[in-house]
Amino acid sequence: MKKEQEYYENLDKRTKEYKEWRANKDASPSGLGDSIEKITEATGIKKVVEFIAGEDCGCDERKEKINNIFPYTKAECFTEYEYSWIGKFIDRKPTKVSFEERTELFNIYNRVFNKKKNPSRCSSCLQGVYNELKMYYEKYS
Repeated sequence: MKKEQEYYENLDKRTKEYKEWRANKDASPSGLGDSIEKITEATGIKKVVEFIAGEDCGCDERKEKINNIFPYTKAECFTEYEYSWIGKFIDRKPTKVSFEERTELFNIYNRVFNKKKNPSRCSSCLQGVYNELKMYYEKYS
């Protein structure tokens, strides 16, 4: 990782290769680990740690572990079908939810928010899924 960074930092800043590397490096963080790394680089803490512990201080491994534990997830857009289905479901103001509706809510929720929740009869779980989908739907409107 360090060699790769040194290579790109020593490139002519006007080259396409450098500009593409910089754009990828500055891309939005994928998790908390990336945010912590940016802060430690900006404050100089990372250089101090590397000076004391050496170039392979374990920061990259920690960053990946933290990213996996605390990922930043971005919601996907609704498909036309999902948007229409959620809209009709919300407009109906359901007091009871059928098995098929519950399954569809969880399927849409899992795809849009990149989650892996199983359809549940738990009313608070269902209410949480419904509320998140409804808030996201209302942002579209």
